[in-house]
Amino acid sequence: MAVIAVGGFQHETNTFAPSKADFRAFEQGGGWPPLTFGDAIAPRLAGANIPATGAFDTLHAAGHRTPGLAWGAASPSAHVTRDAFERIVGELTTRLAASLPVDGVCLDLHGAMVTEHLDDGEGEILARVRRIVGPHVPVVASLDLHANVTRAMIEHADGMVAYRTYPHVDMAAAGARAAQLLLRTLAAGRAPAKAMQPLDFLTGLSSQSTFIEPGRRLYETLERLEREHDATLSFTPGFPMADFPECQMAVFGYGPDAARVRRAVAALAQAVHDAEPEFALDLFDPATAVARAAQGGEPGAPVVLADTQDNPGAGGNGDTTGLLAALLARDPRDAVLGLLVDRASAQQAHEVGLGRTAHFRLGETSGVPGHVPLAAEFTVTALNDGRFTCTGPMFKGFRMQLGPMAVLQRGNVRVVLAAKKVQAADQEMFRHVGIEPVQQRILALKSSVHFRADFQPIAKEVLVVVAPGPAKADPSMFQWKRLRPGLRLKPGGPAFRPS
Repeated sequence: MAVIAVGGFQHETNTFAPSKADFRAFEQGGGWPPLTFGDAIAPRLAGANIPATGAFDTLHAAGHRTPGLAWGAASPSAHVTRDAFERIVGELTTRLAASLPVDGVCLDLHGAMVTEHLDDGEGEILARVRRIVGPHVPVVASLDLHANVTRAMIEHADGMVAYRTYPHVDMAAAGARAAQLLLRTLAAGRAPAKAMQPLDFLTGLSSQSTFIEPGRRLYETLERLEREHDATLSFTPGFPMADFPECQMAVFGYGPDAARVRRAVAALAQAVHDAEPEFALDLFDPATAVARAAQGGEPGAPVVLADTQDNPGAGGNGDTTGLLAALLARDPRDAVLGLLVDRASAQQAHEVGLGRTAHFRLGETSGVPGHVPLAAEFTVTALNDGRFTCTGPMFKGFRMQLGPMAVLQRGNVRVVLAAKKVQAADQEMFRHVGIEPVQQRILALKSSVHFRADFQPIAKEVLVVVAPGPAKADPSMFQWKRLRPGLRLKPGGPAFRPS
């Protein structure tokens, strides 16, 4: 029986977003389970599609002991505060030191964390863990597909395994793969060879989906190269909203034979390079998208409008009203927008009462200059407490606590309000308030890609909409200052040149 310490700390940082992640954000978790320590971690995460869950299950099935460290996650946002980072990492490392000796460490990380005082949050976490356990204890981590993999992360970890699906339906599976890599490393008695190659362009989140090309084909290529070269490979398309020099797409891998690992990584990186033109994606302005959806959507086959630039899974707060305004202006039949994150309006709806009409000022709670709430009369058509369990492929088993929820209606358009930030990626978020998604003609969802896991199977068509918001669909729209010189800002786009 080996002793494998398990912990995790996840945050996806959009350095252009309006709100930071403080300690309370991790205590609450948003759509994630709340911050948890020690032996309480495994039961708290049990049954959920979370990497640490897959790691625990794999290690326990093999008969190993797994002292818990710390596990926390918060909704994507601007920087993690220094206080939150130091408190959580301090707890994780203190518990690790107290657990020594250990045979290995398995971490559930994101890979795109930027803090108030550190560009590379995960590189620092791995460095601190390495200092505690020394050079010979294997340290392995699972990563999000959107990780910005850095030299420090590669240096301090013996192995890293990223998700292979977007929407991330394989989060627990990635944690299991990380645990399996750790166990193989222990069995071999030495760390595997490693190689890493960054790419020379950025691409927007919506074009990274593995439900579409070229992502679907590239991950098939990854698995073929793994078999051919006896390697464990990852391709991370990156999180193109973090302004620091190692914001990048990357390919990396591990295996017993250094030359074969290098060849596998080089072949996969070349395949990504060759696919660059395919990462370009059609984008629609709100009025055009609503008009097209109004003509094409029908009950049983709704048109899905992805409000990608206000995606709470990419640093948006879920509170912009540009797409909602376009829906109200056209007033198409059977149209629903959600989730609009606005605690004050949700509470007001509960005070107003079911079936009654009142004046609401919706959204725009982030205080972005030039953005004002959408003011109009709405009727309250549903109320609920925001407590439910998700059932879709990605969030299956997640126990949501979104605070007071409500449905408001004006004309033919309904808007689903929530009090806590989470992206609209599971049909239960709508069923919880009495709306059956498949029976709508138009579903406007505040999400970039994760919605596809549960909503694409019922959709007649998916349109990616560029309504106002901080999570730009086209990376070249950001005011970059610190990227690697020469990095192309979008597929086939201009190269970054520091001013």
